[in-house]
Amino acid sequence: MHYGDIIISPVITEKTSAVTSDGKTYVFKVNKDANKFQIKDAVEKAFGVKVSRVNTLNTKPKNRRVGRYTGQTKTYKKAYVTLVDGDKIEL
Repeated sequence: MHYGDIIISPVITEKTSAVTSDGKTYVFKVNKDANKFQIKDAVEKAFGVKVSRVNTLNTKPKNRRVGRYTGQTKTYKKAYVTLVDGDKIEL
């Protein structure tokens, strides 16, 4: 896979901004089939930084209702990427 196929977008929410306040951790929405090694290589190639750790999780769907119709939100995979000291990503 090309690194453009692995990294979909950065996740910018209130919760992730609290996690990323240390300046070393970044959160990305990634391809569901990508593993930690592929995510690490993709971030290093895309941004030119050194990655020290990658934690991943699959989000669960939440129930949403519009009028009488019910459905669920889409699921995706998130990656918490921690960089080595001194490296930084400009989003």
